[in-house]
Amino acid sequence: MKTDLAKILSVAGRHGLYLYLAQARNGVIAESLADKKRTVLDVRSRITTLADIAIYTDEGELKLADVFTAMSKVGGKVPDSKSDDKAVKAFFGKAVPNYDGDRFYVSHMKKILDWYDDLVKNASLDFVTDEERQKESEEAK
Repeated sequence: MKTDLAKILSVAGRHGLYLYLAQARNGVIAESLADKKRTVLDVRSRITTLADIAIYTDEGELKLADVFTAMSKVGGKVPDSKSDDKAVKAFFGKAVPNYDGDRFYVSHMKKILDWYDDLVKNASLDFVTDEERQKESEEAK
């Protein structure tokens, strides 16, 4: 089954990723990808969908889905987010060789490594494309 990054949420101040389930009266109902526990994220929570995130490259921005795909194609072991900074930079140098080192920081790289690990363990790296999402919303009308 394909993973829709528009429904995968990152919440500031909370570890891990969440799957959007439904709109609630005072926020969003989401389920943790790791332990499948449901929670209500209130309107004050800073929620971002992974589909809205991109990294800076020399040519512009690269969507997170494309970054994850590039990471999976590198081969070998993906470093842990707790790895030393040199190993993390070396890995992203292979996966996304044109990343903008002035604006794409090691802290960002480590967060992406955490998310990648969560997706590998609890979802799929086969992503829903924008065209598929558009077609699905048109069919729902």
